[in-house]
Amino acid sequence: MPKPTRHWTRSKNINSKRYKRDLANYLDGRALKCVTERINGIEEVVGKSGAIIKKDDELLIYSSQDVLMRTKIEWLYAWELMSLDGVVITAPDIEHGGEERTVIAFYSYWRQIEN
Repeated sequence: MPKPTRHWTRSKNINSKRYKRDLANYLDGRALKCVTERINGIEEVVGKSGAIIKKDDELLIYSSQDVLMRTKIEWLYAWELMSLDGVVITAPDIEHGGEERTVIAFYSYWRQIEN
């Protein structure tokens, strides 16, 4: 059972394991409207309708019936957009040979998918 004061002491250091783990738990189950990838400063749509799923120690982005990105949570650099409409994720992608990618996932709803 989580401690009731845990939310008071959230880590603000984006490089800490605790921050990355808490963010992955927060993103788990989010339904996505579309996913874009930043390539040489230009954003291109790479998938529509999907979800962000946390599986063991990995974070997966499913979209267009395919795994667009799979990364270890400890390698993750992510932050939410100021509008809280989506999340920017920069990490090495295990699914595509380990190259570092920047993906922007836009939420379709504020609520999460039912498990």
